[in-house]
Amino acid sequence: MTQVLVAAALAALAAGLSRHAGLGLERELVVAALRAAVQLAAVGLVVTLVFRYAGLSVAFLVVMLGAAAATAGRRLGGVPRAPLLAGAAIAAGTAAGLVPLLVTGAFSLVPRELIPVAGILIGGAMAATSLTGRRLAEAIPEGLPAVEARLCLGLPVREALAPVVRQAVTTGLVPILDQTRSVGLVALPGTFVGLILGGASPAEASRVQLTVLLALLGVELIAALTIATLVRRASVAPGERVVPPVRR
Repeated sequence: MTQVLVAAALAALAAGLSRHAGLGLERELVVAALRAAVQLAAVGLVVTLVFRYAGLSVAFLVVMLGAAAATAGRRLGGVPRAPLLAGAAIAAGTAAGLVPLLVTGAFSLVPRELIPVAGILIGGAMAATSLTGRRLAEAIPEGLPAVEARLCLGLPVREALAPVVRQAVTTGLVPILDQTRSVGLVALPGTFVGLILGGASPAEASRVQLTVLLALLGVELIAALTIATLVRRASVAPGERVVPPVRR
């Protein structure tokens, strides 16, 4: 209980600092903290049931994927069918990492292993989708003059948008690249810390953390490329005319 109280005090301090600095983030910080408390309490109860009844695993993963798609979709700023596009990108990235890990036996289908690993991969895919999609939705209007210039030179729309897409994908992968480069030097990742606190040996915790981090590189790249492709297609009207997302 002491851990939670100290953490709550730090969250309150963050809200106070936001108010003092005039950032206007107090409400978001408080709401985020309260939501985290309620959601984690609820998830703890649900996961207990999932661990007890394996048949609930699939339903729980579907809910996680749906929540991730809705969250990432809200970041796509006016892109048509944003939650569906985000969901497709997250699902593609997650499947690309999860299926090989399960098929090869790296992790089993036992809920106690499946749910945490799938959750980490879905979370990584969601982050890459949100960052890449948001950046691309912002960059297309910003770079429209250059895109139209390339179109006038006779380049197909895919090539005309290629520099914007590359920049967005690169931006979306910055967090996972930084995390992978600095793992163990700047911070200890959550999987490693969780396993250590749960009684695993440092060697075992390091092995599992390395597996997850390397898998996330592929998962997030595929998610970023997928959402970039989908947003690009959604921004092209018949006749290869670029129609930027409507900012809301």
